[in-house]
Amino acid sequence: MATTLAPPRPKTPTGSEGSRRNGNASRGGFGGDGRPDAYARGVPARAYRTGLLMGLVAIVMLFAAFTSALVVRKGMATDWVSTGLPPILYLNTLVLLASSVTLELSRRGLANRASGRFRSWLYLTVALGVTFLAGQLLAWRELASRGVYLATNPSSSFFYLLTAAHGLHLAGGVAALAYVLVRARAIAFAPERRVVVGLSALYWHFMDGLWIYLLFLLKVRL
Repeated sequence: MATTLAPPRPKTPTGSEGSRRNGNASRGGFGGDGRPDAYARGVPARAYRTGLLMGLVAIVMLFAAFTSALVVRKGMATDWVSTGLPPILYLNTLVLLASSVTLELSRRGLANRASGRFRSWLYLTVALGVTFLAGQLLAWRELASRGVYLATNPSSSFFYLLTAAHGLHLAGGVAALAYVLVRARAIAFAPERRVVVGLSALYWHFMDGLWIYLLFLLKVRL
């Protein structure tokens, strides 16, 4: 008489290993404490960081092209008239530097789980960013009051081009910080969401450094 053998049953994980697997499966990749495990937490963060770095490289290339065009145009121009920088630009620079300080104070408050300080310093950072943009508009108005416009001469054209390009990129940073501000309460109580704060801070400090470079370029080359 033939004997029928049943197929072997798959081994069922037991103990702590089985609990971890079942717990992660039921939470969709979350660990036992309700936070994303290392894989779920690390991959999106790396993707966002890589995307931001690629964007920053593109910005560097854009302003490098503007710098090259300025140097070449000035070298071959017979109609170049130097454009005096409006004094308010130096005040705007201090405002922007202060915004980087307040942003770091905000991040410190977040790291110390002081959500009130995190939001308060973030409010001030956004306000300083808006103040900087308003100050740039005042610089344009000052030039206009002197009769210096975009098409007045090559020097003034580059002034408006460079400050406008930086202003548009900084406005993007203000929008990013405003988003963080709107989501501040959720971010404060969800550590896995704090990556957006770090990326926004990196972009903001980059815009700060870019402005210092542009101010030096305008001062020396215009």
